[in-house]
Formats: sequence, C-alpha cells, structure tokens
Amino acid sequence: MTNQRPNIIYLFADQHRQDVLGCAGNPIVQTPYLDRLAGEGVRFTRMYCQSPICQPARASIITGLYTHQHGVARNFGVDFDPAWPTLMKNLKKAGYTTAQVGKTHFYSPRQGEFKNTPRGPEMDLRQFEGFVQGFGFDDVVEEFDRYVHAFPQARLITPYTEHLRAKGRLEPYQEQIRSVWRLTPHHWDGITSVLPQEDDLTCFLADQAIDWLYRRKDDQPFFLMLSFVQPHVPLMADPIWAAYYQSADIPRGPSQAPTASADVWRQYLEQRLFTHSNSHLLTDAYVLAGARQYYGMVSLIDQRIGDIVKTLEELGLSKNTWLIYSADHGEMLGDHNLMAKMNFYRSSVLVPAIIRPPKKTAFRVVAEPTEAIDLTATILDLAGAEPLPGSQGRSLLPTLEGGPAPSRPAAFSAIEDRASQAYFVMAATDRYRLTIERNSGAPCEFFDLVNDPDEMDNRAGDPACQGIIRDMVRDCIEPCLALPPVSPER
Repeated sequence: MTNQRPNIIYLFADQHRQDVLGCAGNPIVQTPYLDRLAGEGVRFTRMYCQSPICQPARASIITGLYTHQHGVARNFGVDFDPAWPTLMKNLKKAGYTTAQVGKTHFYSPRQGEFKNTPRGPEMDLRQFEGFVQGFGFDDVVEEFDRYVHAFPQARLITPYTEHLRAKGRLEPYQEQIRSVWRLTPHHWDGITSVLPQEDDLTCFLADQAIDWLYRRKDDQPFFLMLSFVQPHVPLMADPIWAAYYQSADIPRGPSQAPTASADVWRQYLEQRLFTHSNSHLLTDAYVLAGARQYYGMVSLIDQRIGDIVKTLEELGLSKNTWLIYSADHGEMLGDHNLMAKMNFYRSSVLVPAIIRPPKKTAFRVVAEPTEAIDLTATILDLAGAEPLPGSQGRSLLPTLEGGPAPSRPAAFSAIEDRASQAYFVMAATDRYRLTIERNSGAPCEFFDLVNDPDEMDNRAGDPACQGIIRDMVRDCIEPCLALPPVSPER
C-alpha cells in the first residue's frame, strides 16, 4: 500500500534574483510554469537568504542554521561536515527516500587536488557522490558548475561531461566556457551557447530528475531536490531562448554605485565587489547583453519545470506532491554598478520563493520578511519529521493556511570577507535594513526601505539615524549572534 504522506520536490536555482519572474510583475521574462505554481500557491516577496554567497547559503538550507552557527561563511573555505544534522537525514528518519540532482556545493574542488591525484591531471568528480550521500541522500547525480567542465589545468569528469563527450560536443563547449572564464575581463560577457537546447546543462539535469521519478520506489514518500546550476554565470543561454530575447529591452535597475561611511565597508566595496564585478565595464549595453542571456537561462529552467510537472501528472503523483521553488541567492545584473552577489542589496540577498500544495490553494502573496531557512522548517513540518537542532527557521504552513508570516525581530544574513577578516551581518525589518561589521561594530549600511525602496541613500553615517541603528543592533543583531554553534553528530 502506498504511503499517503506527501512527496516533496524542492526546485532550486543558482543565482536567480527574485524579480525575474512573470508572477513578480516582470513584463519581459517568460516563466509561465512558475507563474502557474505561484498562482496555485503562495509566493513570498521578501525572503532573505542567510548569506548571498553560494556555499554559506546552501549550508544554511540543509542545516536550518545561520552561518555563524554552522561555521561556513564564505566560498572555498571549509567543506561541509557530513556529521551535521541535516534536512535530508531527518526526512530519512521519517521514512522518506531522498535524492539530489544537480549542484550541492558541499565541497570545493581545488586545483591542488587536481595535481595530486594518482592519475595525474584528471579527476572524476563522481567520486564525491558518496560524500554527498553522507548528508542524507539516497541517490545523487551531482554537477558542481560549468567552470569545472573546462578547467585548463586538469580534466575533470562529471556525468554531464561524459554526456557531451559521447555526443562529440564537449570540446566546443569547453572552448566557449574558457572564453568567458571567471575573474577575467570577459567574466560577465553575454554569449549564446554552442550547444543545442536539448544538450544544455539545465536540460540534462531535468532529464536526470525525470528519470529518477520513473525509477523511484513507489512504496515510500520521496524528497527530490533538483538543483539547477543556472542562471549562474557564465551568462550563456541556449540558442532558442537566446534568440527569443535577442532584441528584448530589459530595463536596468539603479546603476548608482554604493557609498560607504565606514572604512571597512569601503574597502570591501573597492577590493571585492567592484573588482569582482568588473564595474568599469558595466555600460548599459554591456549589462543588457548579459541580462538577455540571463533571462534565457531562467526561461529554460521554467520550461523544464513544466516538464517535471507534466511527469508528476503522468505518474499520478501530482495530487500528493508539494512543489517548492527557490534559490541560494540573487544576481545584481548591473544594479548599483555591480554584478554577481556578495552584498545585501535586494537583487542579491532576496530569493524567489513559491510553495504550491498538491491540492492547490487560493493565490496569495506574502510581503513580510521571511528567511530561506523557513523553507527548510516547512519541508520538515510537511513530512512530519523532527525539526533541526538550533534552527531558527519557522514553518510556513500556518502562513499557507491564511495565517500571518512567522514573527521575528528581523531577517538575518551574513558575509565573511577573508581578505579583510571582516564579518558583515545584516538585519532587515518591515521598514529598515542595517548592515554592521561584527568585529568592529561599525555601521556600514542603513536604508529606510519604505522611503527609499531602491536602497540609494545609505544613512549609516547620518546622526539622525543612530538611535534606530543602536536599537536594531540591540534587538535584532546581538540576539542572533548570541545563538551558539550546533555541533555535528559524531
């Protein structure tokens, strides 16, 4: 007899900003399937990630913890600890079978590791699937990102590179990725993929997930996390969607560069954000070329989500499967003369968040601040699984049933900067957003989101705002930073 507990599919994108959705009011991007899910469920417009950086954000998603609780506060620092209590482990304890398809970023392949492998300059990244399974996944098909497919120092083998190799399409693809290599002047160039749409990485991952749905055991409820690698850079869409957007007039957001009154924040802006963004290249035409490709990647993700939904209907699973869509963080796309993420502007720190129940519900939009770890708590609540120790995530099930959003003093996010040894923490309330540097206590950013929704006027140094800043530090930031770390279960 089939277990009647709900199935859960967590659809997760990499670097998808929350306003590039038709249901968010964007008149240009084509996302009909995500719009349909939002129209049959609840969409959250102010969901903050726990760090606008890949690895820390993902560590928070699987543990339900803030970054200072789990200890991963930047990319390419420490690998995740498989002894952590995780979302997937608690789901397995509750009787779920679990699968991961796509990007986890639980570890960081490092060039030194490539050179020291017994086979010389070759590494089969599929060997890390066992490591990923240790976090609570029964089945794993992993892809790290598109750069590892074309590393000049080593041949890195993944399921996708083997797929392209079998079709004779790997080398042209690798050459194209190298032409827009990260941290070069071409990092943010918008280009169209040399691969046909059916061989795009998004399609490969969706096909893998669909195959798993057909092969899964039908006597257990399941949790499937389909983690797309896009629309993360390279800004490279498939030829069909690139052609669709080739003449699109995509408005650029506010291009005024950030300002800073605190030296530690000014140094971070200059040494990290402006440099990483190649800010000197960000003309309107240049940003537009990249945005067109970005929109194309989002639309392909949406298209393949439509195929996932159709598969659920074909298999008779749609009436007992929850669908959740979100991302690890956003993308600046030229806003404030920045690309990428690594800051607390809304384009970077807010993530799309849609929850569609199996029986659907009245369309609702929730505008109160929420956190990405609330989705983690919600999934556990749906499954009847135990909550994660130390987690500050709040289940959104009462909100889905018409209640208010979870009550908390503020939404919280953080960034660690290795170069300056600074640790920036952000708190956002209904009205204000504050950033301070933890070690010095220096206020770095303060915005009145009601009167300044585009976050143009940084009033961190304004004497008239110091009382509010002190109150937010006392009431919002200090209690959060006082939360103790959570020890792995060894």
